[in-house]
Amino acid sequence: MNVERDSLVERARVHAALGDPARLVIVDALVVGDAAPGELGALLEMPTNLVAHHLKVLEEAGVVVRGRSEGDHRRTYVRLVPERLAAVAGPLLSEVPRVVFVCTHNSARSQLAAAIWARRSQVPAVSAGTRPAGRVHPRAVKVARRRGLDPAKWRTAQVGDVVKPNDLVIAVCDIAYEHLPAQARPRVHWSVPDPAPADTDAAFEAAYDEIAGRIDRLAPLVSRKGARS
Repeated sequence: MNVERDSLVERARVHAALGDPARLVIVDALVVGDAAPGELGALLEMPTNLVAHHLKVLEEAGVVVRGRSEGDHRRTYVRLVPERLAAVAGPLLSEVPRVVFVCTHNSARSQLAAAIWARRSQVPAVSAGTRPAGRVHPRAVKVARRRGLDPAKWRTAQVGDVVKPNDLVIAVCDIAYEHLPAQARPRVHWSVPDPAPADTDAAFEAAYDEIAGRIDRLAPLVSRKGARS
């Protein structure tokens, strides 16, 4: 069995352990803080033997661990293992030196994405376009400033002049994804609607929210090259 297969099996174990409403309640409670089994039983309004069963399942999957109280050594406390929950979303992407956000004109979505990413991750980010426009869209600049971003240094660029080997390329529109250079690997595709045809503040705000939500989900899964030793 190879390493990838082992990882899938481990993730499946965590999914299976979480596949019960009572165990999800336990995990939700432990996100906030540690708890004694009796406290969890009171929360669940469940008899001791059932609580013990659910804790055993979570423990065997590595989702929780137990430890003795430093005060009353007869007591045990259950705590969450956050790393195991993180594994449910999938393994870390290969370490990358940089993220490149790409859209067709490099005038709105990709510029916003690179700026939002810089707030969420230590992995550097830039943007580019498959057919770059002569300037950044004024409404993208407006939305950026309204959201506390600084667009003063934004400039459009051609994707072929920007992408380097090992960059993680994220296409934030369908057209750009379909026209990415073959050497642009690894690559991710986000189908974010182009706000330019509508040309309203609401359309650009919607694009911002869509991109920000996707970045919030992806950024924790991307590790910076050389950050771990």
